[in-house]
Amino acid sequence: MESRTHTTQPNTLFITYYWPPSGGAGVQRCLKFVKHLPEFGVQPTVITVDERQASYPVIDATLEAEVPASVQVIRTRTREPFEFYKKLTGKKDIPFGGFANTGNESWKQKLFKFLRGNLFIPDPRVGWNRFALDAATKVMKRKEMHAVVTSSPPHSTQLIGLKLKKQFGLKWIADMRDPWTDIYYYQDLNHTALAQKIDAKYEQEVLENADAILVVSADMKRLFLNKSTTLDPNKIHVIPNGYDEADFVHPSAPSKEEFTITYTGTITEAYNVEGFFQALCDTMTKNPLIRYKLRFVGKVSAEVKRQVEAAGLALITEYIDYVPHDVSIQYLMSSTVLFMAIPDVPNNFGILTGKLFEYLAANKPIMCIGPIHGDADRIIDECGAGRVFHYTGYDLMLDQLMQFSKAWKVNPNLDLPIINYTQYSRRALTEKLAELLVS
Repeated sequence: MESRTHTTQPNTLFITYYWPPSGGAGVQRCLKFVKHLPEFGVQPTVITVDERQASYPVIDATLEAEVPASVQVIRTRTREPFEFYKKLTGKKDIPFGGFANTGNESWKQKLFKFLRGNLFIPDPRVGWNRFALDAATKVMKRKEMHAVVTSSPPHSTQLIGLKLKKQFGLKWIADMRDPWTDIYYYQDLNHTALAQKIDAKYEQEVLENADAILVVSADMKRLFLNKSTTLDPNKIHVIPNGYDEADFVHPSAPSKEEFTITYTGTITEAYNVEGFFQALCDTMTKNPLIRYKLRFVGKVSAEVKRQVEAAGLALITEYIDYVPHDVSIQYLMSSTVLFMAIPDVPNNFGILTGKLFEYLAANKPIMCIGPIHGDADRIIDECGAGRVFHYTGYDLMLDQLMQFSKAWKVNPNLDLPIINYTQYSRRALTEKLAELLVS
């Protein structure tokens, strides 16, 4: 019989599907938590999927260098339907979140989306669960664990935590980076009434059984509190995404020749940014002596590209596909103004991507298109980092772009004075998680 290792240091099992060499925003939160937890006396052990079998929308192998040498990473097999998706549709890539890379869908893609929403509940990566659960059980039998953290999406990962809680009774923290049944593209999955009922039941069971729930925004906390009348508001903790100070080693270097507006990440027609495109076009017309550049770094849907062309911005627009994370930071630092947008969908007041906090750390003026008085609006305002404009706020967008243009003629470096964003450093946020883990 295997003996279990005993230690006074609180060991934590960290279960996440997305892990280097996966790229994208989702992996950043988990990686940075694990990177900084040892600084606060918590030793994590990571269980994730074997990268050779994983279904990652994007790859960023450079992130592997950030995994501490002291952290054991256990990779497991999985069984998922995405290979079938590729064969069925002839597509090389799997769908991004929000389906930003699906374009005009064929009947085959629509069929797969229906099957995804009704046969794979909560999501297609649920096939990983039994392998991850087996690995976690083996770890628990040989090493004493103080707690387990499950991070999602995919929300099927939370069902692993639910089973471990019931089997071992240890402290369980469910980290929810996105809403579950309230995610903005949920209705696009064409769930049947039965599938919706099952999914909602899973969501409620996770929320009620976890010892603590982490969310990235106050509005997301509100959404989850509405799922159960028995939930104690005090067990839902807001720990937003953030920025890692170590990522910002490159000096600010805005171009002196081009007024460069940069957007990083995914953007689709759901983000409703046509008003911004029109305001930028009209700003160009009024300032013919300024060279403008609109730069997208990441995944841009075909419809947004069409909107760019329709607004007369095709000649000044640069599209750069997904790049390693450190390169994306360099693009931020070489910008004049940073552009971001929040999807124009129900329940969008609590959408807070990691991108916002990296924008803050870049110390550039931010123009954000999204809901007024939402969580992003509050943070941008309290940091003095820019402004949020409503989707229909063309006049205000134009006025802001004109002010920036006037200032740029005098000094092409529009960097902000020191702003109050340090409370959103990944290290500071990880300290809050560590406090929950050892309490």
